[in-house]
Amino acid sequence: MTNDKLVGTWKLVSASSTTSTGERSEAPYGPGPAGFLTYGADGRMTSLISYGGRKPLSFGGGTGSPQEEQAEAFNTFLAYAGRYTLSDDKVTHHVEISSIQNYANKDMVRSIQFDGDRIRLTTPPMAVNGKIQTIELIWQRLPAGS
Repeated sequence: MTNDKLVGTWKLVSASSTTSTGERSEAPYGPGPAGFLTYGADGRMTSLISYGGRKPLSFGGGTGSPQEEQAEAFNTFLAYAGRYTLSDDKVTHHVEISSIQNYANKDMVRSIQFDGDRIRLTTPPMAVNGKIQTIELIWQRLPAGS
């Protein structure tokens, strides 16, 4: 499958999780997360997700803020980048660098559904907050030059 359908920048519209029993929630990103997902024609991708409800740091950021605030800031933002491959109904993110070091040098496989100018990415079942869940992210394509 050509990557042309995927190339561009996508803005996060919604994120939700579903347990094996069908229980839906806003986990793990909370209400109103923000994010951008970029797929390049060169086969590289970048993903940024800012959890909903993030608080500003008390000292304008950096190491001057209390450690608890820095930890909270780290725990509520996810960034990673690497190469990607698209095949049939799956996209694989071959992570090279990540804010969570454990993701580096790993493959993140997502089911993908195209729906006009939106895509739906769904994770395989995984442990989230002590429950096995799938996470569904809906992304809206941004117009070129916006």
